[in-house]
Amino acid sequence: MIRTDTERGAGRLLRTLPGLLAAFMLGAVITAQAADHQYDPDNGEEIMELCAGCHGEFGQGGGGGEYPRLAGLPARYLAQQMRQFKDRTRENMAMAPYATERELPEADLMDISIYLSELELPSRMPAIDPDLDSLEKLLLAQRVFNVPRLEGDAERGEEVYNGQCKRCHGPAGVGRGSTPQLAGQYSDYLRLQLLDFKSGKRPSRKMQKYAKPLLEADIEALLVYLSRADD
Repeated sequence: MIRTDTERGAGRLLRTLPGLLAAFMLGAVITAQAADHQYDPDNGEEIMELCAGCHGEFGQGGGGGEYPRLAGLPARYLAQQMRQFKDRTRENMAMAPYATERELPEADLMDISIYLSELELPSRMPAIDPDLDSLEKLLLAQRVFNVPRLEGDAERGEEVYNGQCKRCHGPAGVGRGSTPQLAGQYSDYLRLQLLDFKSGKRPSRKMQKYAKPLLEADIEALLVYLSRADD
């Protein structure tokens, strides 16, 4: 018997329906857990002691972007990425030993996401009270974080940003809602993520849509602009 396109489509839907329902139910459970979660900042701080080995004491990252800055990123975004590390939809060798249900149950995942989102890294030294002692001045200085400026066509980078990125990531890369800020993130890290979005290695249909048309020159100009956006 020859099946029509409609019948074939219905068959595919029936085969994929269980998986779609399972994904929907899991998403609903996670959303409910997040809504009911009682944040424990002490637990977040304790978990941060482990994260600090790669991502720095203040969530500033390290290795020139091998380990990205996490401080100040939206809690919802951080939680989403860690869930993707856990279910392996986002592959990352360095995160694999830590992103498991045993090492990072949902309550811990939420605590560290909120804790990181509340960490602040100023991009320049604040006005110093002359009465502050040397240790307090040193602690203030340690939290100042500013990515190195890149040389290149910043004007072209701003055009690319306004055309491809601004709508979701906000003016000058400051972020918007649960969409992360890009200003103040390591340039090498951003470059790698854009290339992974272009190739589909990092899953995101929305980001692939915007990253895929970018030429190498567009990406480099964009990074130049972002490296200066939080100055």
